[in-house]
Formats: sequence, C-alpha cells, structure tokens
Amino acid sequence: MLDLPKRQIGKTDLHLPVLGFGAAPLGNLYRAISDDDAQAVLDTALDKGFCYFDTAPHYGFGLSERRLGKALAASKHASSIILSTKVGRRLEPVSGDVPAIRHGFIEADPYEPVFDYSYDAVMRSFEESCARLRRDHIDILYAHDLGRMTHGERHEQHLKTFLEGGLRAMEELRSTGRVTAIGIGANEWEIGADVLGHADLDCFLLAGRYTLLEQGAIDDFLTRAEKRKVSVIVGGPFNSGILAADLEDDNLPYNYEQAPAPVIERSRRIKQVCNAHDVRITAAALQFPLAHPAVTSIIPGLANIEEVTQAYDDIRAAIDGSLWTDLKREGLIATAAPVPGKGLEAA
Repeated sequence: MLDLPKRQIGKTDLHLPVLGFGAAPLGNLYRAISDDDAQAVLDTALDKGFCYFDTAPHYGFGLSERRLGKALAASKHASSIILSTKVGRRLEPVSGDVPAIRHGFIEADPYEPVFDYSYDAVMRSFEESCARLRRDHIDILYAHDLGRMTHGERHEQHLKTFLEGGLRAMEELRSTGRVTAIGIGANEWEIGADVLGHADLDCFLLAGRYTLLEQGAIDDFLTRAEKRKVSVIVGGPFNSGILAADLEDDNLPYNYEQAPAPVIERSRRIKQVCNAHDVRITAAALQFPLAHPAVTSIIPGLANIEEVTQAYDDIRAAIDGSLWTDLKREGLIATAAPVPGKGLEAA
C-alpha cells in the first residue's frame, strides 16, 4: 500500500501525494480500452493507495471523466480521493458517422472539443465535469493547453479571453469553495512564465518539460514558480512514452509525435547509464523531478494494471546518488538540476 509523502499546493490547505494517476489513457488515448479494463486499472490503483487522479474533458471527450467518476463513486476510498480536471474546451455534440480516431483518441464519446476560455464556457465546462465525475467540488481546476505551441497565431486572442473571462470564472469557483486550487495545465513552460505575473494561481501542471529527458524549464519558469509559491505538478514524466518504451525500436513517441533522432539517441544514452547502475529508467524518470523544490507531485499516464504496478514499484525504488552524478558527468541532465536522495528520501 502506497503511503507517500504529501506536499502543499501553493498557499492552500491542499496537499498532494508525490505520485498521482494521469487518466488520459482512460479516454482511449492512442489505444482503446474497454470499460471493464478501465475499471480494473482504477480498482488496482485504489487498492495500492493512489489517491490523486488527474483528468480532463478533452480525454476521450468526456470518456475519461465518466469512467473515473463511476469508479470513484463506488469506491470505499471515495472520501479521500483528490481530483483535478480542466477547462478551456467546450464539448459540442456531433451526429452521424464519427471517425474512430479523433485528436489521438480512439472510439471516444461523440463530442467535438472546441477551444473556449471565456467566462461562460469555463462555468459550463466545470458543471459538466462535475456531473461526469459525480462530484460537486473539484480539488484542482486547470485551464488546459494555453500557449503558443498549441495555438500559434491565435495564442494572444485565447490568452486575452482567458485573462478577461475564464480566469475570473475560476477565481469565483475558488472563492465560493467549489474549487480548492486553480492553475494552468500545459505542455510548455513559457505560458506559465507569462501568466504568473497576471494571475493569482496556486499551481501549474507542466507536461513533458521538466523530466529526466529535458530540463528547459529549470532556469526561468521553475525559479519564478518557487519564488511565488506556485506549486508545479509534473505530467508526462516519460515524455509521451519514450522513456518507458523499448528503445531498440526506431518508431518511438515523443511530444505526441514520432521522436526525432537526437531525442532517441539521448534517451538511449540515459538508459545505458541507468542500466549500468541496475536502475530502471522508469524509476529514475519518476523520481528525478521530485528533487526540485518547486515540484509537488508527478502524474504519469497509466493505461493498464501492469503500468500501475510498475509505477508503484518505481516510486519506491532505492536509487544510489552515483546515478545522478554519472548522468550529470555525461551531460544528460542539467548541471543545475537538483537530484534526489535515495528513493523516497527525495520526497
């Protein structure tokens, strides 16, 4: 049974365990799973002591939230579960023939996601999420996928809409107690650096940008977040799966696309060092981000019972400090990056 250290979210009374459950795979991300398999994955996670689950309307266009809501409502652990979900997209019903694969999700629910960071859309999205999750209160609410990497030339327009509308809605939900903490969830750290000076955020969910593979967020964003007491939750610790994949293959995922050759080579070099220390690369990937003082929790996406069991084992694995020394010596992690102690001493 997981009995993990917990860390405070911002200045709130909310504390997260250092390991959570990313529920994007429950929305059939890249591969379809049955309702029964999704239930079995969640039952296993709950039995092992997972108590923080992150989801979003975008994950299967409501499917992940529905599956999570059903499982948690029936669980004896329901009262102790911490939930986060997201706003920033409306789910519009679609009719007729729906393609089997849309936006990376397979056989998802019959809705089309439409970006909308306005006040009304955020309020509507929140209420619909509560209905699917079978809850009146959400612990953490993130504005989903703001940033130039996602929106390109429409970034400024979406950011303006959020700051003038969606943010106000999130602040109201927090002030009335419907939400405990608010933040942004994105795959780029730059939007966090831009918004921290304009918004009273509690946390930031950063996916894929502070990992064993890349630490580009360390010099700017993580420093700002720590100074402002904005907690960082690290999503995508395996960088879309490459750090958990068979690296002998050349067809590897990274940043939701095919990994470029330099990323594959760097991943292989990291794995070689891990192998030399008899450490699973997945264990190193889960434990490494937790050494940074701004980081509160990590939430790998977990698709099956085996992945849940592996994460359970990896977060508790003892890792000698010489691994991190060798990774730095090889130039494979940033010199300035804090590194863990032995196992969960880092947490």
